[in-house]
Amino acid sequence: MASLIEKVTTLIQANLHAMVDQALQSNSLAVIDQYIRNVGDNLNQLEDATAAVGGERNTLRRKLDEAAKKKADLDRNIDIFLTQGKMELARAAQAQINSINTQYDTIKDQLDRQEKEFQALKDARVKLESKLQTIKIQRDEMQTLLELKKAKEITNRAIKGVKDLEGMGDGDIARIAEKIRKDLDKENARAEVAASNLDKQMDDSLQTGVLDAQLEERKRRLGIN
Repeated sequence: MASLIEKVTTLIQANLHAMVDQALQSNSLAVIDQYIRNVGDNLNQLEDATAAVGGERNTLRRKLDEAAKKKADLDRNIDIFLTQGKMELARAAQAQINSINTQYDTIKDQLDRQEKEFQALKDARVKLESKLQTIKIQRDEMQTLLELKKAKEITNRAIKGVKDLEGMGDGDIARIAEKIRKDLDKENARAEVAASNLDKQMDDSLQTGVLDAQLEERKRRLGIN
């Protein structure tokens, strides 16, 4: 029983802040999960031990009540024996009372110890359950924190990757953009040349048409077919 109380006391006195720090440093809830398992196991042992000690306490209470009742009966009998002048019977009854008193004191001492142990186990269980609830809440918060931390690390890596890409690719992108602009300038120039040639061809064609029309008119006046 003492070893159980020692283990429970150790768990109750455990530094939860240190566990949280360790979990943060290791990016793992393993130390907290192990503590929760240990607390659960010891709570089960505490429940069994509390039930056992409580049973012994109840037995001692019953024995104490029986001893008190028997003592009261003997005490009444002594009065009767003395009234009747039966000294031998009164003497025997008194001897039994003396023996019962010794037993009663022994049982009372045992009961007092069992009462204290029973209460200590109950108190330990309440404290350990409270500790368990606290660490479970902190575990949930820690899990959220670690997930956020992991997400932040991923985001930081992604941002670093983007920055690396920006640093490595800016020149290439600039060169490609400049080439595209140059190609567009070249195509625009070609379009201008083509448009100029077309205008010239159109002008030439129109001029030729005017000349041909004038010559045809002249040929009709001269009667030339």
